[in-house]
Amino acid sequence: MQKLLGKRITALIIDAFAVSLIIWILSALIYPLIALAGAFEILNYWLILAALIIIGYFTYLEGNYSTTFGKTIIRIKVISDEGNMDYRKAFIRNLSKILWIPLIIDLILGYTSGNSKIRYMDKIAGTDVVGMVNEDKNIKETSKEPKSAV
Repeated sequence: MQKLLGKRITALIIDAFAVSLIIWILSALIYPLIALAGAFEILNYWLILAALIIIGYFTYLEGNYSTTFGKTIIRIKVISDEGNMDYRKAFIRNLSKILWIPLIIDLILGYTSGNSKIRYMDKIAGTDVVGMVNEDKNIKETSKEPKSAV
């Protein structure tokens, strides 16, 4: 699975831009309400809200579609070692993505544990990341029927 490391990092960067865009739009919509109400103390909880958005983004997309926006572009997806991919497995494998430090610790633990998985949380959740199969190759060309001469 080490061969997918570059693809996984690229997908994570794309997803970081997507999540940042969501947070930016949300803050642009909410800030005028906060300023109008004078409730600036709510900004103390913005980090918690950002963490919930990050977990929600990855959990929903991977639990429902086995992929995220970044993974789709890079052509990789998350699979379950046993059974189907679900929200519980997606939630567990993405807990370390809340902040950068837990993600780095997750990568270090995955590397030092000596298993085939890059991240330790993939081992705990029973998931893995694989390349997508090119589905266009499975489409067979239909033969054209010859036109009859009239």
